[in-house]
Amino acid sequence: MVRYNQMVVDEMSPSEVDRLFHALADATRRDIVQRVAGTGLSITELARRYPMTMTAVQKHVGVLVDAGLVTKRRHGREQRVIGNLAAVQRAQQLLAHFEQLWRVRVAAMADILDETDEGARA
Repeated sequence: MVRYNQMVVDEMSPSEVDRLFHALADATRRDIVQRVAGTGLSITELARRYPMTMTAVQKHVGVLVDAGLVTKRRHGREQRVIGNLAAVQRAQQLLAHFEQLWRVRVAAMADILDETDEGARA
């Protein structure tokens, strides 16, 4: 019997899933998500850590905000980027869901091949 968290799969639209995985598909964005987990950093602090312009970092952060992986909050003159653990957990749950689907499919193919192999020997 296949068990997975269908609620997580059903609560996200296909476009939300696309935004989430698109955001995580880039190494810089994954690194930003890791850096802002827990404490958060300003856009300026983030920009110092990458060999790119401040505008490029802001675009990466914008993609992460659109995917819900981070939020931006004004703190005086700075904008702080704060990680959203719940969104990262949703991505993990979606990946676990897809992994389970493929495990079931591979097991079914193995069963078919075993049956075919047994039939050939008979």
